[in-house]
Amino acid sequence: MSIGQIHNRSSFLNNLAGNFGRERREQVVKPVWKRNPQWDVYKGFSQDELVEVLKKQCFLIHTEVHETVTAELSTLIPHLINEYGGKTVVTWDDPRFEEFGLGGLTDELKDVGIDMRKWDGDEREESLAYSAAADIGITFSDAALAESGTVVLYSGKGKGRAVSLLPAVYIAIIPKSTIVPRITQVAKDIHNKTADGELVASCVNFISGPSNSADIEMNLIVGVHGPVKATYIIVDDK
Repeated sequence: MSIGQIHNRSSFLNNLAGNFGRERREQVVKPVWKRNPQWDVYKGFSQDELVEVLKKQCFLIHTEVHETVTAELSTLIPHLINEYGGKTVVTWDDPRFEEFGLGGLTDELKDVGIDMRKWDGDEREESLAYSAAADIGITFSDAALAESGTVVLYSGKGKGRAVSLLPAVYIAIIPKSTIVPRITQVAKDIHNKTADGELVASCVNFISGPSNSADIEMNLIVGVHGPVKATYIIVDDK
């Protein structure tokens, strides 16, 4: 037998279908469901209404929320870093930092003794070590789920998972236009991209506030295996 080759597949599958009393299926056809209640959740809500749903859920998951506009973002972030006592900050290497007016933030923070670095996909081990010791990690979210207070992050070369998972404080910048009702919309978007042949991130993270666990006697403990604190910044990007 050759290693890595599949033998007798057809005869095995034919035998299996026969035992089920049916002809072997050559392809799987997606069923058409009569009811799709998942699409009714917050159906027709405006972006402003979804923001209010998201904010209420964030209160329940111990996540702080700030609202701002693009022009004020470069002022708010240094304020929050200072408030959290951050001295080391790691961010994604993401063009949206430039697009939202944050391109000069590294030099601005350096002037006040704060070291901010971008995730370097070519120096992964170094970036990983820096993220593990960093006080604050900052990323943009690719989508946000109002129902659960969840940010959705598509990992990539300049977008290491460690940035959102290892620092003590995690800050997610959420463009208001990317807020959707629930996971249904994101799953559909990923499906459509795949169907169109578009490459989708090999790792998609769904993060709902700071890390927490209630495994021990059902007592909720926040900050067990990741960020102790999470903050969302909703940016009106109209």
